[in-house]
Amino acid sequence: MLKAVLFDMDGVIVDTEPLHHKAYHLMFKDVGINVGEALYDSFTGQSTINICRRLVNHFQLRNRAEELVALKRQHFKYLFDNDEALTLIPGVLDLIKDFHANNVTLVVASSASMPNINRIFDRFDLNQYFNGKFSGADLKQSKPHPEIFVKAAAHTGYHKTNCMVIEDSTNGIIAAKSAEIFCVGYRSLHSHGQDYSKADLVISDFKELHYDKAKLLL
Repeated sequence: MLKAVLFDMDGVIVDTEPLHHKAYHLMFKDVGINVGEALYDSFTGQSTINICRRLVNHFQLRNRAEELVALKRQHFKYLFDNDEALTLIPGVLDLIKDFHANNVTLVVASSASMPNINRIFDRFDLNQYFNGKFSGADLKQSKPHPEIFVKAAAHTGYHKTNCMVIEDSTNGIIAAKSAEIFCVGYRSLHSHGQDYSKADLVISDFKELHYDKAKLLL
């Protein structure tokens, strides 16, 4: 029986990928590196600090990973405040309200930093629906490691067999399945190069999922 849903945020709740893409590429330009599409796609679902550590190692940069993080976040904050392209994913608010109305516990489990999670939740008035927030940036391990989903599921107070994850990235889906939690893969327009083969269910529109259907999946 479905008791809790663990939502990824970027690419699932809010369409931040265009802003992250712009912010990352502005940072790449700042430090003088050329990141190809395949390498960039492999970052999806990972925390900013782990991505920047990979960049430092891959390009043998003299910069510290923390410097790259600061540059990227500076660009993202400016874009967040000034780019009007930021919107919720179509249909996700209706799904959130549907789950909430049926007393499903909702938790966000995102690789985004907590300040960015709070920024999004405040901007779109989402705090009223969610019971908890977990940031991969605050944990020892990043997706595809299952730590964030293990902790988020434990926070709900329900057994993981009563939980469902909604993810849009290869790394997130691997993390959910490694945590032994049912995973819905959301194939978004911006999740290029992602592998959904390990997801228990794949959807491309949130109208394909609702409480009455979801409660029968577990």
